[in-house]
Parts: sequence; structure tokens; C-alpha cells
Amino acid sequence: MTNHLIHETSPYLLQHADNPVNWHPWSPDALQLAREQDKPILLSIGYSACHWCHVMAHESFEDDDVAAVMNEHFINIKVDREERPDLDQIYQNAHFLLSRRSGGWPLTMFLSPDGTPFYSGTYFPKQARYGLPGFPQLLVKLAQAYNENRKELAAQSQQLINALAAWQPQPGSEETSLDISSLTVAVQQLKQDCDRVNGGFGDAPKFLHPAELYLLLRQAKAHQDEDARHVALFTLQQMALGGLYDQLGGGFCRYSVDASWDIPHFEKMLYDNGLLLGLYCDAWLNSHDPLFARIVAQTADWVIREMQSPLGGYYASLDADSEHEEGKFYVWQRNDIRDLLSEAEYAVVKPYYGLDSTPNFENHAWNLRVSRPLSEIAQSLRLDLQQATALLASAQAKLFAAREQRVRPGRDEKILGSWNGLMIAGMAKAARVFGRSDWQASAQRAMDFVHNTLWQDGKLYATHKDGKTHLNAYLDDHAFLLDATLESLQSEYRATDMQFAIQLADALLARFEDRENGGFYFTGHDHEALIQRNKTGQDNATPSGNGIAAQALLRLSELSGELRYRDAAERCLRLFYPLMQQAASQCCSLNTALAELLQPPSLLVLCGDETAAWRAAIRELYEPDLMVIALKGDEQDLPPALAKPRQSSTTAWLCRGTQCLPPITSLDALKADLA
Repeated sequence: MTNHLIHETSPYLLQHADNPVNWHPWSPDALQLAREQDKPILLSIGYSACHWCHVMAHESFEDDDVAAVMNEHFINIKVDREERPDLDQIYQNAHFLLSRRSGGWPLTMFLSPDGTPFYSGTYFPKQARYGLPGFPQLLVKLAQAYNENRKELAAQSQQLINALAAWQPQPGSEETSLDISSLTVAVQQLKQDCDRVNGGFGDAPKFLHPAELYLLLRQAKAHQDEDARHVALFTLQQMALGGLYDQLGGGFCRYSVDASWDIPHFEKMLYDNGLLLGLYCDAWLNSHDPLFARIVAQTADWVIREMQSPLGGYYASLDADSEHEEGKFYVWQRNDIRDLLSEAEYAVVKPYYGLDSTPNFENHAWNLRVSRPLSEIAQSLRLDLQQATALLASAQAKLFAAREQRVRPGRDEKILGSWNGLMIAGMAKAARVFGRSDWQASAQRAMDFVHNTLWQDGKLYATHKDGKTHLNAYLDDHAFLLDATLESLQSEYRATDMQFAIQLADALLARFEDRENGGFYFTGHDHEALIQRNKTGQDNATPSGNGIAAQALLRLSELSGELRYRDAAERCLRLFYPLMQQAASQCCSLNTALAELLQPPSLLVLCGDETAAWRAAIRELYEPDLMVIALKGDEQDLPPALAKPRQSSTTAWLCRGTQCLPPITSLDALKADLA
């Protein structure tokens, strides 16, 4: 028996296609059915890598008795939050207003047929526990409330709609002068909120905060702020040493359930790793700590090995679970490790991964994390560091090979435009910083797939799977991919990437900008009407689409000479400026854009036969406000900022803000100007 999800492409929806629940995908037909039958809607939002989504599905959605209650009283709609982030944003906001609690997944919403919610929650158990009601009993009570209290629910729904509308940013005075005050406050707040013992911000559960860490590194460089630099680098170090990071295979999990980064929620998301790939490049440029270089290399190699499709695009995620147990693929019994290794290897690995202490996971198992420095272990074993490093490497290779024989977590093979943008940007940046042509080729393959598959007839689409490209692209798809094109152009200039950047920017302005008030809506002007149309400035697990759009438009304006891109970015920042002053540390992407508006990025154009050598000589400089474009000299139709006269020898043109230096024909002179 199957339900209405059987024709979907989302792996998450297909996981529920044979439930006894009569699930529908979100569609006009499903909403019309609710109106015709005068039934409330049970909306369930999740994603394929979500552990608690799987738990609720197994307990309730696969149960015939629970399904019978759902089918009798509700029109049941299942949504993949990765395909429909517009719906997820709206109903997460509504859940917060209804419950005064933060949301998450699974998100369980109860709606009137017009889409307005009247009750909400996240995970509900089949039987009452964890202080939560049993799901079947809750269903009966809510169906009864819907049938008996229509007036009260209608009044509550109208209040909710009004509250959602009030959350939208209101434009400030056009006379307001933009300044760095919100940047200063953001850095102060982040330094105050930092966990000085474990790194990161706040207590458990602990998330990754890449936009915040990126802003700290930028501002530390701009203002010689050693404390801001320490907060960012210490956090990145602790994350990399912890169990949040896959010590054998590379890549980061979504968050840590504890304050010290020991135990993650084991799903691996493409977006986290794309953002962190670029961030660890910046950490290495700031410190030249070999730990950060190793994290970049392992993570990039993991992405190419496990997350890149044969067609070029990057897959969405890996599940937390395998064989119905969270983390089973990743954790170890101590005896299994000892049996795989030589005595000398185990002598190093035992203290390195904390196997000489108590287990840190369920069933007396260990999730591997670095517990002692290798140099300290080498000294205690009377080995030189080179010997200890070799023993650790051989042990890790054996453990990785053994782990590869296990049942693997499921992989969500959707290719999402927005998340591909984040990973392309991270991979292209890593290729540029470390001079890796294989990483550059990976980023370009993904960019070509997106351009050739998700961009059709002058319009961008959000997702591709099983040969089907569909769903209107959102703000984040356009903004993140535009940013990715600019990173790719700095890795290797290709006319197709420059053309795609212009196409994306023009679509961004035409389809998403609020020309009257400034800023960009999350959905396009031709999108279906929903109960709310968001304009979001705060960063979340991913940076704000408005913040990245403003950053990318400012940089594209420098490359193309088109002031309309800069003007749109400034309108966006003026709209959100009051919010940035009120909640500075929640708007780090917008604050990064503000810094670039107030001090335009520098542009370095290299042209000639020896540009590779020149780039190699300067690539270890940490200059976050510098764009570098290398040209061969035979490119056609270059924008004015890049169309430099052909010289007999390699030449550099450097512009800082509105000031351009004379042509530079000596590498030593260029280094001096960049110092």
C-alpha cells in the first residue's frame, strides 16, 4: 500500500510513501481537499537525516492504529524542509509564537484549511513520556477542539497572522547614516557569549555558528583585535579536536549534544561542511596551524569521496542512523580497536583518542575525539614525533578501512542549489588557498552541473533528483550561488562563471527585491501565496540570504562596474540597519556586508604568463577584503574593471576601494603593496 508521496523525488518523502498514513505532499490539491472535507491539516516537516524524525515515524506513522486516527480526523501533509524551506521558515516562526519555545525537527503543526496554525509541537511520542502527551490522544483532543471551538481558533489565527507580519523589518529613516557601531557591538557580544573553556557560544546543545566566527576573524584582522581572533581560532580548534568532527573520515556533524564537543548529533549536512571548509581556510591563513590545514584536506577529500555525484553536483546529507541506531557507523568498542592494531599503534591510539578513560557513548562505546596532544604521547612513549605520527597514520588507515565494511548511514542524494552554492564556495576557496587543482576541478564540476541543470530558460530551480529538476528557487539559492561564482572566478577565471554571476544577480533583483523598502524576500514575486512572506536578516544554521546577497552584490559591483548591484546592497542594509543595531550578533552576515559597503573590497588583477607563480607567492596572506582575479590575456568581453591592456611581462593592477595604484611589474613590489 502506498500513499500520495509515491511520485515524489525527495528521499524523505519517499521514506513515508508506504506508511499507512494517507500522506499528501504540500500542494493546492491537498489544501483544497481540507477545505472540501472541512478537516484540519496535520503538517509534518522533517528531513531524511533527522534522527527524531525517524523515531516518530517508526513509533506513530508506521503504526496502523495511529494512522487510522490521523486519517479519520486530518488531511495529512508531509514536507521535506530541505525542499521547502519557505514553509519551514513560516511554521517554525509560528511554532515559536504559539509555544514560546524554539522549534526543530520533526515539526508537527496543526492547521486550519486556510493554512493558519492553531497548535504546534515537535516530536510527540506514541505513549505519553518526556513530559509530552501521547500522540494518538493528542490527535483526538485537537480534532475535537477544531470542531467545537471554531470562533476562538479563528480569532487566535488572526492574532498569529498579525504577529508574523509584525516580525518583518520596517525601513528606518532614509536620513540615517550607516556606521560601524553594529559591527563593534556584534564583536563585543560574541566575545561575551563565548565559552572560554570549551570554545563555541552558550551551553549544550552547541551549534557551529560559522557566520559569527567569520565576522570575528575579519574584524580581528581589521582592528588588530587579538581577543576576537583567539575566540574564533580557539573555537575552531576545539571543534576540530572533538567528536563533532569525524576523526577518521573527515567532515563535521550538525551539532554537539554536550558543551565540550564530545558527542554529536551524527548527521552530516552539506551546508555545514561547505561553510566550515572556507572558515578553516581562513583559520589556517590566520595561524598557519597544521591542524587547520589537515581539517581542510580531510573534509574536502570526504566531500569528493562521499558527497559528489557522478554528474558533478553535491548531495545533501548523510543520516545520523544506520541499522536503526544513531551513530552506530561511527562509534567503537575498545576491544575492536585493540584487535585491529599492532601493539605499537595501539599504544599511541589509546591515549590519543581517550580509550584509557571511561566510555563517552552508549553501550560502553567510544566516539573518537582527540584527548591528548600527539607530542605529549610521543614523549611519554619515548618516540620522536615523526615515529608517533607514522604510527597514528597507519592506525587511522586500518580503522577507516574496517569502518568502511560497516553498514553505511543513508545518503540523501537531492542536489540543492543553495547548499551546492555553499560547498562550491568552500571548495573553490580551499583550492585557491592550498593550490589544489583536484579541489578546483570538483568545485567547477559542481558549478557546471548547477548552471546546466538548475538554470533553465532564464530561471533558477531549487532541487534536482532522479533526472527531475523542479521547485522555484529561493533567495538563498540565488545568493549562495552568486557568492560561489565569485569564489570560483578567483580560483580560475571562466567566462561562463562571470556570465552566470550576472544572470543570478539580475534574477535576484528582478524576482526577490523589495524595490520600495529594500531587502530581499525569501520567495520570488511569482511564488505561491502563503500565510507569510519572509524577509529575514538573522543568521541561522546557514547565513542570512539577505546578508550573503548584499555581500555578493557589493563584490560583483566591483568586478562588473555595475552600480545597480551596489545600490541594491545598500538598500538592503538600510532596511535591516535598525535590526542590526538591536540584535547585532544575530546579524553577522549583514554586518560583514556593512563592513564592505563602508570600506569597499580591494581588487587585484593579475595578467601574463607567470600569474600562477605570483598567486602562489601571495596566497598565504590573510586578506579577507581582497579579490584576486588571474587572467591569461586572451579573454574576451571582460568587464571594464578586468579589461587591462596586455603587457610584455606579468603585471598586477591593484585597486583599494576607490584608489588604484600604477601597474606593478615586480612580484616583490606587489608583496610590499599587499603587506
